[in-house]
Amino acid sequence: MALSFPIGRVIFCIFFWFSLLVGCFGDGGSNKDPSKSAPGCDNPYKLVKVDNWVNGVAGETYTGVTARFGAILPLEVDKSVKLPAVVANPLTCCSAPSTKLSNSVALVARGDCSFNAKANIAQSNGAKALLVINDDEGTNEMGCDDDTPATNITIPIVMVPKSTGESFRKAMQEGHKVEIGLWAPDRPVVSLSVAFLWLMAVSTVATASLWPEIAKTKDTEPRYDDFSPKSASNGAEGNKENTEEIINIDVKSAIIFVISASTFLVLLFFFMSSWFVWLLIVLFCIGGVEGMHTLIVTLISRGCTNQKKVTLPYFGETTIVSLIVLIFCLAFAIAWAITRKASFSWIGQDVLGICLMISILQVARLPNIKVATVLLCCAFVYDIFWVFLSPIIFHQSVMIAVAKGNNSGGESIPMLLRFPRLTDPWGGYDMIGFGDILFPGLLVGFSLRFDKENKKSGASGYFIWLMVGYAFGLFFTYLGLYLMHGHGQPALLYLVPCTLGVCVVLGLIRGELKDLWNHGSTSTPTASLGGA
Repeated sequence: MALSFPIGRVIFCIFFWFSLLVGCFGDGGSNKDPSKSAPGCDNPYKLVKVDNWVNGVAGETYTGVTARFGAILPLEVDKSVKLPAVVANPLTCCSAPSTKLSNSVALVARGDCSFNAKANIAQSNGAKALLVINDDEGTNEMGCDDDTPATNITIPIVMVPKSTGESFRKAMQEGHKVEIGLWAPDRPVVSLSVAFLWLMAVSTVATASLWPEIAKTKDTEPRYDDFSPKSASNGAEGNKENTEEIINIDVKSAIIFVISASTFLVLLFFFMSSWFVWLLIVLFCIGGVEGMHTLIVTLISRGCTNQKKVTLPYFGETTIVSLIVLIFCLAFAIAWAITRKASFSWIGQDVLGICLMISILQVARLPNIKVATVLLCCAFVYDIFWVFLSPIIFHQSVMIAVAKGNNSGGESIPMLLRFPRLTDPWGGYDMIGFGDILFPGLLVGFSLRFDKENKKSGASGYFIWLMVGYAFGLFFTYLGLYLMHGHGQPALLYLVPCTLGVCVVLGLIRGELKDLWNHGSTSTPTASLGGA
């Protein structure tokens, strides 16, 4: 492979471990509504677009959140009503205001009385909408007060961050006329963008499984990049080195992975910080460069076998093509790291991530179904617990919180494939964790090797059926995402039965389950993930 064995093994262990940490599938902006409902207080919390005009000139569109009570805002912008903004006096609007609020959007500050009371006072003084200015940059949930009725409130109530409210107040203090329009478009639970994410995930698994065949030249076994720290060696030694880089996962290491990943996930949940995410970004770039370099050089080597070589310190003899490709890959990764918060950064992240995963799936192998069963079943339980059951203990989904990068200073973990929600008026991304590709990918790769060794092909083998199972597993994940109203899904809940389950059932029907279970157990392993 492109890595020398010690380096390759370290990179594999790091990313295989962290890919398990963020194995959930979902989108970047779904929120669950945990508050209790009551008569007149059963509206869902919805994001609101706050359009504004200063002296008739349209300004930046801000974001707010509706209350559990009050009128429902229109879904379309052309149905929203432009109204003048008026600052209440007193600002908290907890008593009859001295300012005229008729046919206006009343701007009030949070505090001193309940949200119900503010809304009742503003409405009784003729306001057509209430804009509550929060005391920080968040937008808190505005529930109902049991002591103040909300059933008679017929105006919309929206909370905005402190900076948004202050910008409106400042403009009015300077004598400008401020007008506000409120509307709340629905965000689709499942965007059409999931089709592209589905295609990327399925293509990555298929390409990684078929890569040894793709990498073959006419006269040799698969060629790999030669840009790795090594001394000059003959062909036999090179083949031995490539063989030694294969890591066979064993039962012990599979169990240790899940236990250690669970421990580390909890630590991330409580102590995640921007410096740690930056460490992951650096490691991601290193692994992505290695993977991209390997794949590009391998493809070039298929059509160009006679390449000029140079000798470099530490790296030894390498081709000029390999050196040029390395420089390109480094530049690509650095450019992504610099622009990682830009709207187009998902492209670079996906390219680096896909290259990294294909490269990892060439290094790591499952020797048989016994190890696959232990690894995938442990990951299956891990995924379900940390997505669905962890809120019982931690009051929120630990997996989703870590995947979104909560408490990380605005940085997010890069071990995800992302695709923008093109049809969502609120933007955001659909995401799938590396673990949801790597773990099933290990099993799919094993099925192809088993088919080749037993001279199986097409429907008589296992590879095609597992690829179909993986594709349907992702489809069921999307269906679960829809039925759960956009709440992040543990994709392995669907992928494990659709891949491992299919393999076991086929093995039983064909009478080959024993061969699948004990495959490779009598041969000497090239390397063990749990070994020294």
